[in-house]
Amino acid sequence: MEFGVGSVIEGKVTGITKFGAFVSLPEGKSGLVHISEIAYTYVNDVKDYLQEGQDVKVKVIGIDENGRINLSIKKAQDPPPRPAAPRQGGGRPGGGGRPMGFTGQRKPAEPTTFEDRLKQFMQSSDSKLSEMKMNERKGSRRGGRK
Repeated sequence: MEFGVGSVIEGKVTGITKFGAFVSLPEGKSGLVHISEIAYTYVNDVKDYLQEGQDVKVKVIGIDENGRINLSIKKAQDPPPRPAAPRQGGGRPGGGGRPMGFTGQRKPAEPTTFEDRLKQFMQSSDSKLSEMKMNERKGSRRGGRK
């Protein structure tokens, strides 16, 4: 059975380290599940989630030029459902609508895509850089105007 990136296969945990777990795969191959790919929650200690000899379902997420196989346990599973945001009934009797007494403006929505976040970062960075340069010019004047 030949497997490549994206394959979901069964394996057995053969070793546990502080940075992940080694898993034996079919055809005598083995791969590493990095600690960040074990669970959808923060993993402080791999031994809290896995034991040697345990059968696991893993997804091949990478094979480098040296033939090392990177695996993920969490990507071989469906992600856990996100908790629903708590609904606020508003300030009126009867619920719904806007809470009474709130007149402030809404905070702009955070960018959702990487590109939007990068664009926002670049704009902020350019603004700070130009402000720094302007302050530097003001400070370099000797006996400058007031």
